[in-house]
Amino acid sequence: MAELIRCITSDGAVMATAIDSTDIVSKAEQYHCTSAVVTAALGRLLTAASMMGNMLKGSNDTLTVKIAGDGPAGSLVAAADSAGNVRGYVMNPVVEIPLKENGKLDVCGAVGTSGSLYVIKDLGLKEPYNGFVPLTSGEIAEDIAAYYALSEQIPTVCALGVLVNPDLTVKKAGGYLIQLLPGADDAVIDRLEQNVKKAKPVTAMLDEGKSIEQIVNCMLEGFETEILYTENPKYLCRCSRERFKSALASLGNEELTKMAEEMPEIEVKCHFCNKTYKFTPEELKKLIKKA
Repeated sequence: MAELIRCITSDGAVMATAIDSTDIVSKAEQYHCTSAVVTAALGRLLTAASMMGNMLKGSNDTLTVKIAGDGPAGSLVAAADSAGNVRGYVMNPVVEIPLKENGKLDVCGAVGTSGSLYVIKDLGLKEPYNGFVPLTSGEIAEDIAAYYALSEQIPTVCALGVLVNPDLTVKKAGGYLIQLLPGADDAVIDRLEQNVKKAKPVTAMLDEGKSIEQIVNCMLEGFETEILYTENPKYLCRCSRERFKSALASLGNEELTKMAEEMPEIEVKCHFCNKTYKFTPEELKKLIKKA
C-alpha cells in the first residue's frame, strides 16, 4: 500500500510532502509492460503527480502533468486527484538504451532534454489553470522543481526515484517535495540545503527500510515538524464502459453511422490501464438515436 505524508515545520517556514509510491509504480508497470528505463521515467512522473495532486484544496480538484520531450519514450502523462490517487501512460512503453556510465538507468536519455513540462489544474472554475516550463534536464525531479520556481514562484526541492529489479518488477519507488513558505529566512534555507546535500537518494533510504516519516525527519533535521495528515493513494483508473459510450456519442451522428456501417465491431482501449471495451454496430446505432 502506498503511503503519503504531509508535514509543516513548527515555525511555518517549510512544507514537506513525501511518498512511498512503490505499489503505484508497480501497478503502472503491470498495466503498461514498460521497459526498465520507461518504468523509472513514468514512475517518477506518477510519484510527482500524486504529491502535487494531494496539494490541491478542493475534494473534486484534479491535476494533470505532461512531459513532451524529444526522447524515444515520447510523451508521458500522469493525472491525479486531491487524495493523491494517480494514473498515467507513456507513448512508447518499451525503450532500450544503454545505462549511464555510473550504471544507473538513463531517464533523461529516454525522456529527452528538449521539450516542455505542462501542468493543468482543474479547480472547478470556468477554465483550467495551465502552466508550462521548458525541460531543465529530463530527469523529471529537476523539471518539477523548475516548474514550481518559474511558474508558481515557490522555491522547491524535489527528489524522485524508482529502483527496478532485474526481472523488470519495481523494487522501490518514492519521492519528496519540500517547499519554502513565505517568511523563510536565510538560516532556514541554509539548514535545508545542508540536509539535502548529505541525504541519500530517496529510494536508497526506502531500500534500507526507512519509513516515509523517517525520510521526512531526515530531510527536515534540525526543524520541529508537525504531521498534518497521511494518505494511502492508489493507482486509480476511472475508465468505464459508460464513459466510453459517452465519448463515442460525442463523435456525432455522421461519424457513428459510418462506423456502424463499416465496422463489424468497435474496439476502444483505455490509455491509463489498457483495458479494452468492445461495442457492436447495434450499440452504436442506439447512440445515434440518442444523439
